[in-house]
Amino acid sequence: MNDKIEAAAGDPAANPAPAAGLSAGARLRALLQRSAHGLLRHLLPNACALCGSDSDDALCPGCEAQFFGPAAAIARCPRCANPVPADGQLCGVCLTAPPAFDRTLAAAGYALPVDQLVLQLKFGHRLALAPLCARLLRDALLAEGNVTLPALLCPVPLGPRRLAGRGYNQALEIARPLARGLGIALEPQLLHRVRETAAQSSVAPERRQQNIAGAFAVPDAALVAGRHIGVVDDVMTSGRTLNEVAATLKRHGAARVSNFVFARTPPH
Repeated sequence: MNDKIEAAAGDPAANPAPAAGLSAGARLRALLQRSAHGLLRHLLPNACALCGSDSDDALCPGCEAQFFGPAAAIARCPRCANPVPADGQLCGVCLTAPPAFDRTLAAAGYALPVDQLVLQLKFGHRLALAPLCARLLRDALLAEGNVTLPALLCPVPLGPRRLAGRGYNQALEIARPLARGLGIALEPQLLHRVRETAAQSSVAPERRQQNIAGAFAVPDAALVAGRHIGVVDDVMTSGRTLNEVAATLKRHGAARVSNFVFARTPPH
Protein backbone atom coordinates (compact mmCIF):
# COMPACT_ATOMS: atom_id res chain seq x y z
CA MET A 1 0.00 0.00 0.00
CA ASN A 2 2.83 2.43 0.82
CA ASP A 3 4.33 1.88 -2.64
CA LYS A 4 1.03 2.87 -4.22
CA ILE A 5 0.85 5.99 -2.10
CA GLU A 6 4.37 7.00 -3.06
CA ALA A 7 3.67 6.35 -6.74
CA ALA A 8 0.60 8.56 -6.59
CA ALA A 9 2.53 11.30 -4.81
CA GLY A 10 5.22 11.22 -7.48
CA ASP A 11 2.74 11.57 -10.36
CA PRO A 12 -0.36 13.69 -9.58
CA ALA A 13 -1.97 12.80 -12.90
CA ALA A 14 -1.75 9.10 -12.19
CA ASN A 15 -4.23 9.28 -9.32
CA PRO A 16 -6.05 12.62 -9.10
CA ALA A 17 -8.15 11.61 -6.08
CA PRO A 18 -7.06 9.86 -2.87
CA ALA A 19 -7.73 6.13 -2.87
CA ALA A 20 -11.10 5.32 -1.36
CA GLY A 21 -9.74 2.37 0.61
CA LEU A 22 -7.34 4.50 2.65
CA SER A 23 -8.06 6.00 6.06
CA ALA A 24 -8.84 9.71 6.23
CA GLY A 25 -5.34 10.42 7.59
CA ALA A 26 -3.65 8.43 4.83
CA ARG A 27 -5.76 10.17 2.17
CA LEU A 28 -4.80 13.55 3.58
CA ARG A 29 -1.10 12.64 3.63
CA ALA A 30 -1.26 11.42 0.04
CA LEU A 31 -2.99 14.62 -1.03
CA LEU A 32 -0.44 16.79 0.75
CA GLN A 33 2.44 14.82 -0.78
CA ARG A 34 1.04 15.33 -4.29
CA SER A 35 0.45 19.01 -3.66
CA ALA A 36 3.95 19.54 -2.22
CA HIS A 37 5.52 17.66 -5.14
CA GLY A 38 3.69 19.80 -7.67
CA LEU A 39 4.61 23.01 -5.84
CA LEU A 40 8.28 22.10 -5.66
CA ARG A 41 8.35 21.24 -9.36
CA HIS A 42 6.83 24.66 -10.08
CA LEU A 43 9.12 26.65 -7.78
CA LEU A 44 12.32 24.60 -8.26
CA PRO A 45 12.24 23.04 -11.73
CA ASN A 46 14.99 20.52 -12.38
CA ALA A 47 17.40 21.02 -15.24
CA CYS A 48 19.57 18.50 -17.04
CA ALA A 49 23.15 18.77 -15.75
CA LEU A 50 24.52 18.57 -19.30
CA CYS A 51 22.17 20.47 -21.64
CA GLY A 52 20.23 22.56 -19.14
CA SER A 53 16.80 21.60 -20.48
CA ASP A 54 13.91 20.95 -18.11
CA SER A 55 14.17 17.47 -16.69
CA ASP A 56 12.66 15.56 -13.79
CA ASP A 57 16.02 13.86 -13.35
CA ALA A 58 19.60 15.08 -13.11
CA LEU A 59 20.11 13.91 -16.70
CA CYS A 60 17.47 14.26 -19.39
CA PRO A 61 16.53 11.18 -21.47
CA GLY A 62 18.12 12.66 -24.59
CA CYS A 63 21.53 13.26 -22.99
CA GLU A 64 21.48 9.89 -21.29
CA ALA A 65 20.77 8.13 -24.59
CA GLN A 66 23.37 10.17 -26.48
CA PHE A 67 26.27 9.92 -24.03
CA PHE A 68 25.54 6.73 -22.08
CA GLY A 69 23.29 4.65 -24.32
CA PRO A 70 24.32 1.69 -26.50
CA ALA A 71 25.27 4.01 -29.37
CA ALA A 72 27.89 5.68 -27.18
CA ALA A 73 29.55 2.43 -26.12
CA ILE A 74 33.05 1.69 -27.42
CA ALA A 75 35.34 -1.32 -27.09
CA ARG A 76 37.64 -0.96 -24.08
CA CYS A 77 40.52 -2.99 -22.70
CA PRO A 78 38.97 -5.11 -19.95
CA ARG A 79 41.97 -4.47 -17.70
CA CYS A 80 42.56 -0.71 -17.95
CA ALA A 81 39.47 0.52 -19.90
CA ASN A 82 41.48 2.28 -22.59
CA PRO A 83 39.93 2.09 -26.08
CA VAL A 84 40.86 -0.98 -28.15
CA PRO A 85 39.82 -2.21 -31.61
CA ALA A 86 37.60 -5.06 -30.37
CA ASP A 87 35.67 -6.05 -27.25
CA GLY A 88 37.60 -8.25 -24.83
CA GLN A 89 40.98 -7.42 -26.36
CA LEU A 90 43.77 -6.34 -24.02
CA CYS A 91 45.64 -3.19 -24.96
CA GLY A 92 49.34 -3.32 -25.74
CA VAL A 93 50.34 -1.75 -22.42
CA CYS A 94 48.41 -4.32 -20.37
CA LEU A 95 49.91 -7.13 -22.44
CA THR A 96 53.49 -5.99 -21.99
CA ALA A 97 53.30 -4.53 -18.47
CA PRO A 98 50.19 -5.81 -16.68
CA PRO A 99 48.99 -3.52 -13.88
CA ALA A 100 48.32 -4.71 -10.35
CA PHE A 101 44.54 -4.48 -10.83
CA ASP A 102 42.68 -7.16 -12.77
CA ARG A 103 39.74 -5.30 -14.29
CA THR A 104 38.49 -1.76 -14.91
CA LEU A 105 34.96 -0.78 -15.81
CA ALA A 106 34.10 2.79 -16.82
CA ALA A 107 30.68 4.28 -17.49
CA ALA A 108 31.97 6.80 -20.06
CA GLY A 109 34.99 8.55 -21.49
CA TYR A 110 36.20 11.70 -19.75
CA ALA A 111 35.46 14.22 -22.47
CA LEU A 112 33.07 17.08 -23.13
CA PRO A 113 30.34 17.31 -22.03
CA VAL A 114 30.41 14.25 -19.74
CA ASP A 115 33.39 15.67 -17.84
CA GLN A 116 31.06 18.38 -16.54
CA LEU A 117 29.30 15.81 -14.34
CA VAL A 118 32.59 15.01 -12.65
CA LEU A 119 33.66 18.65 -12.35
CA GLN A 120 30.31 19.71 -10.89
CA LEU A 121 30.39 16.87 -8.38
CA LYS A 122 34.06 17.25 -7.47
CA PHE A 123 34.47 21.02 -7.38
CA GLY A 124 30.92 22.41 -7.58
CA HIS A 125 29.61 20.60 -4.48
CA ARG A 126 26.72 19.12 -6.48
CA LEU A 127 26.49 15.98 -4.38
CA ALA A 128 23.15 15.13 -5.96
CA LEU A 129 25.12 14.03 -9.04
CA ALA A 130 26.82 11.20 -7.12
CA PRO A 131 23.75 8.88 -7.26
CA LEU A 132 23.49 9.60 -10.99
CA CYS A 133 27.14 8.64 -11.53
CA ALA A 134 26.57 5.50 -9.45
CA ARG A 135 23.48 4.51 -11.44
CA LEU A 136 25.21 5.02 -14.79
CA LEU A 137 28.19 3.02 -13.56
CA ARG A 138 25.90 0.23 -12.32
CA ASP A 139 24.09 0.18 -15.67
CA ALA A 140 27.40 -0.07 -17.54
CA LEU A 141 28.43 -2.94 -15.29
CA LEU A 142 25.18 -4.82 -15.80
CA ALA A 143 25.37 -4.24 -19.56
CA GLU A 144 28.73 -6.04 -19.61
CA GLY A 145 26.97 -9.23 -18.55
CA ASN A 146 30.15 -11.15 -17.67
CA VAL A 147 31.54 -9.07 -14.80
CA THR A 148 32.17 -10.90 -11.54
CA LEU A 149 30.97 -8.73 -8.68
CA PRO A 150 33.46 -8.10 -5.88
CA ALA A 151 32.88 -9.16 -2.29
CA LEU A 152 32.98 -5.56 -1.15
CA LEU A 153 33.58 -2.02 -2.37
CA CYS A 154 35.86 0.70 -1.08
CA PRO A 155 36.51 4.24 -2.35
CA VAL A 156 39.91 5.66 -3.16
CA PRO A 157 40.59 7.70 0.00
CA LEU A 158 41.51 11.36 0.08
CA GLY A 159 44.24 12.72 2.30
CA PRO A 160 43.10 14.57 5.45
CA ARG A 161 44.07 17.98 4.11
CA ARG A 162 42.22 17.60 0.82
CA LEU A 163 39.22 16.02 2.53
CA ALA A 164 39.03 18.95 4.96
CA GLY A 165 39.29 21.46 2.12
CA ARG A 166 36.62 19.83 -0.05
CA GLY A 167 34.40 18.62 2.76
CA TYR A 168 33.67 15.23 1.21
CA ASN A 169 35.23 12.44 -0.83
CA GLN A 170 33.53 12.25 -4.22
CA ALA A 171 34.63 8.62 -4.64
CA LEU A 172 32.83 7.70 -1.40
CA GLU A 173 29.73 9.63 -2.48
CA ILE A 174 29.60 7.49 -5.64
CA ALA A 175 30.49 4.27 -3.82
CA ARG A 176 27.60 4.50 -1.34
CA PRO A 177 24.73 4.34 -3.86
CA LEU A 178 26.72 1.99 -6.10
CA ALA A 179 27.08 -0.50 -3.25
CA ARG A 180 23.34 -0.28 -2.54
CA GLY A 181 22.48 -0.69 -6.21
CA LEU A 182 24.63 -3.79 -6.54
CA GLY A 183 23.83 -5.28 -3.14
CA ILE A 184 27.51 -5.26 -2.15
CA ALA A 185 29.00 -4.38 1.23
CA LEU A 186 30.80 -1.04 1.44
CA GLU A 187 33.91 -0.62 3.59
CA PRO A 188 34.71 3.13 3.57
CA GLN A 189 37.74 2.68 5.85
CA LEU A 190 39.23 -0.34 4.11
CA LEU A 191 42.02 1.88 2.77
CA HIS A 192 43.73 4.81 4.45
CA ARG A 193 45.83 7.43 2.72
CA VAL A 194 48.84 7.61 5.00
CA ARG A 195 50.79 10.14 2.99
CA GLU A 196 49.45 13.44 1.66
CA THR A 197 50.22 13.68 -2.05
CA ALA A 198 49.88 16.32 -4.71
CA ALA A 199 46.98 15.87 -7.09
CA GLN A 200 48.15 13.54 -9.85
CA SER A 201 46.78 15.94 -12.47
CA SER A 202 49.24 18.58 -11.22
CA VAL A 203 52.27 16.27 -11.44
CA ALA A 204 54.32 15.64 -14.57
CA PRO A 205 53.55 12.19 -16.03
CA GLU A 206 57.07 10.89 -15.41
CA ARG A 207 56.79 11.76 -11.68
CA ARG A 208 53.30 10.42 -10.96
CA GLN A 209 54.46 7.00 -9.80
CA GLN A 210 56.92 8.58 -7.37
CA ASN A 211 54.20 10.95 -6.16
CA ILE A 212 51.76 8.17 -5.24
CA ALA A 213 54.15 5.42 -4.08
CA GLY A 214 53.51 4.28 -0.52
CA ALA A 215 50.49 6.55 -0.11
CA PHE A 216 48.01 3.87 1.03
CA ALA A 217 47.68 1.39 3.88
CA VAL A 218 45.22 -1.35 4.86
CA PRO A 219 44.41 -1.15 8.60
CA ASP A 220 42.64 -4.53 8.74
CA ALA A 221 44.16 -7.14 6.43
CA ALA A 222 41.53 -9.69 7.48
CA LEU A 223 38.94 -7.78 5.45
CA VAL A 224 41.11 -8.10 2.34
CA ALA A 225 42.81 -11.49 2.45
CA GLY A 226 41.54 -13.90 -0.19
CA ARG A 227 38.77 -11.60 -1.36
CA HIS A 228 37.78 -9.79 -4.56
CA ILE A 229 37.89 -6.06 -3.79
CA GLY A 230 36.14 -3.40 -5.87
CA VAL A 231 37.73 0.06 -5.85
CA VAL A 232 35.56 3.07 -6.73
CA ASP A 233 36.79 6.40 -8.10
CA ASP A 234 35.35 9.24 -10.13
CA VAL A 235 38.00 9.43 -12.88
CA MET A 236 40.86 7.22 -14.01
CA THR A 237 43.60 9.15 -15.81
CA SER A 238 47.04 7.55 -15.95
CA GLY A 239 45.91 4.70 -13.70
CA ARG A 240 48.87 5.05 -11.34
CA THR A 241 46.76 5.86 -8.29
CA LEU A 242 44.52 2.85 -8.87
CA ASN A 243 47.56 0.71 -9.58
CA GLU A 244 49.11 1.72 -6.26
CA VAL A 245 45.82 0.98 -4.50
CA ALA A 246 45.63 -2.46 -6.13
CA ALA A 247 49.27 -3.24 -5.33
CA THR A 248 48.64 -2.29 -1.69
CA LEU A 249 45.54 -4.49 -1.50
CA LYS A 250 47.35 -7.43 -3.06
CA ARG A 251 50.26 -7.09 -0.65
CA HIS A 252 47.64 -7.64 2.04
CA GLY A 253 46.30 -10.77 0.34
CA ALA A 254 43.54 -9.57 -1.98
CA ALA A 255 42.78 -12.29 -4.53
CA ARG A 256 41.48 -9.88 -7.16
CA VAL A 257 41.03 -6.11 -7.56
CA SER A 258 38.52 -4.51 -9.91
CA ASN A 259 38.20 -0.78 -10.56
CA PHE A 260 34.81 0.89 -10.99
CA VAL A 261 35.32 4.40 -12.32
CA PHE A 262 32.71 6.77 -13.63
CA ALA A 263 34.92 8.19 -16.39
CA ARG A 264 38.13 7.15 -18.16
CA THR A 265 40.37 9.74 -19.78
CA PRO A 266 41.53 8.95 -23.32
CA PRO A 267 45.16 7.85 -23.65
CA HIS A 268 47.68 10.62 -24.32
